[in-house]
Amino acid sequence: MSRSLVLNATYEPLCVVASRRALVLVLAERAEMLHPGEGLYRSERSMFPEPSVVRLCRYVKVPYQTRVALNRGAVFARDGHRCQYCGAAAENIDHVVPRSRGGPHTWENVVAACRSCNSRKEDRTPHEAGFVLRSTPSQPRQRMWALMAGGSVRPDWEQYLGSAPVAAALSA
Repeated sequence: MSRSLVLNATYEPLCVVASRRALVLVLAERAEMLHPGEGLYRSERSMFPEPSVVRLCRYVKVPYQTRVALNRGAVFARDGHRCQYCGAAAENIDHVVPRSRGGPHTWENVVAACRSCNSRKEDRTPHEAGFVLRSTPSQPRQRMWALMAGGSVRPDWEQYLGSAPVAAALSA
């Protein structure tokens, strides 16, 4: 399923929706299409380009800062899909301080890990296992993590995302 980036009237990224939903917004004149995608939607008598980026016609007030959900995909996106112990491709998530030893299930205690490192670490801390973390885990602070943690970034979205390092990390 294709996705579309929805921008507020002020060009602030709001969310990512199915491109079909974005087309409905454009056809209802609630949004304008800024960038078409590669696909087409067809009806009996018409063809419509798939929207890649749409901007709402009216400003939508965002009531609060979205908190980034702690899940496997978001941890992998934050850590660049790399093991935080050896740098190999990550396949699992690991609790730095194991839960059996009182470690919480929080952003500051969860990292991406390869299967080998996760197995070798077992029920120990990194220090006890002889591992060194490549970076200190922390909760993502930028709103784009909440929007993009589950997928990749299209090239035509990058100019609206504002932070190149975030966009680069998310598209990995």
